[in-house]
Amino acid sequence: MTSPTDLRVAVIGAGPAGIYASDLLAKQGVNIDLFEQMPAPFGLIRYGVAPDHPRIKGIIASLHRVLDTPTIRLLGNIHIGEDITIAQLHEYYDAVLLATGAVADRDLDIPGENLNGSYGAADFVGFYDGNPRFHRTWNLTATHIAIIGVGNVALDISRILAKTANELHTTEIPDNVYQTLKTNQATHIHIFGRRGPAQAKFTPLELKELDHSPSINVVVDPEDIDYDEASIAARRASKSQDLVCQTLEQYAMR
Repeated sequence: MTSPTDLRVAVIGAGPAGIYASDLLAKQGVNIDLFEQMPAPFGLIRYGVAPDHPRIKGIIASLHRVLDTPTIRLLGNIHIGEDITIAQLHEYYDAVLLATGAVADRDLDIPGENLNGSYGAADFVGFYDGNPRFHRTWNLTATHIAIIGVGNVALDISRILAKTANELHTTEIPDNVYQTLKTNQATHIHIFGRRGPAQAKFTPLELKELDHSPSINVVVDPEDIDYDEASIAARRASKSQDLVCQTLEQYAMR
C-alpha cells in the first residue's frame, strides 16, 4: 500500500482554495506542486478584494505560512493547457486537483448586455486591483452608473467609484489606478436588485462601511423596503440578513 509520503499531487491554482487544499494534503504527508498561471499567488485575495479592505487582505499572511511548508512547491507563470497539459501532469503525479476559480464574468444572456458602456464586474475589479491581465486604464467619464447585483462586489465597485482618488491613495492601490480615478466623473451610482432587502447578499459590515466615507451619501427609497412572507421568514432565520435589512431601513428613514 502506498503511504501518503509517497504521493505527489499537482494542485492547479494558487488562490485561497488551492493553498488551503494543499495545506490539508501536506498535513497528511503528501508532496504538493502548486501551479499558478500568474507571476504571484493568492488569486482572489490579491486580485479580487478592494484595495481599501486591508482587513480581508490580511488573510495573505496565513496563506504565506502555508507556502512555507517544505513539502509544498509553488510554480508560477505556468499556463495549463499551453505550457503543460492535464494529461502530461497525470504522467508525473498521482492526482491532479483543479482549484482555478472563476476567471471571467458569466454572460447573463439578457438584451443589451453587449451594448457600449456595459461591462462585467470582473473587468473593473481586475483594473482597480492591478491584475496584469486587465486594462491599466479605464474610461471614467460617465456621471450616472448602474450596477446590477446586490452582493459585496457591487458594494466594492460602488465604493471605489464614489470615493475620491485621494481617499484611496492611502491604500495599496496601484499608481496607474490612482491616476485614472482622479479623472472619475461619477456623481450618481444606482444599485439594482431583482428582489427585496431580505434577499440582498451584502454582509452587514460591508453595507455599513459604504456610509463611512464623507464623499458618499447612501440613499434608499422607502418604497423599496417591502417584505412578503418569505422575506419575513428569511429575516427570522438569519441574524446577518436581519442586520442587512435594519441597515437598509435606517438608510431609508433618512
